[in-house]
Amino acid sequence: MINPLKFIQGVKQEAFKVTWPTRKEVAIGSLMVFVLASLAAIFFLLLDQIYKFLLDIILTINF
Repeated sequence: MINPLKFIQGVKQEAFKVTWPTRKEVAIGSLMVFVLASLAAIFFLLLDQIYKFLLDIILTINF
């Protein structure tokens, strides 16, 4: 079994090895996520409108 105190010390040592992102990196990453999510939303909105238009045309055809 692992000693809980040694485990906590090991976790603390590993936490100090972590390189945290800078404020600029976080801002750029957040902006990229927002922009790409917006582009995906617009793409799927347009695709949905095209499908709706085509389906309306197909359903209004009388045989």
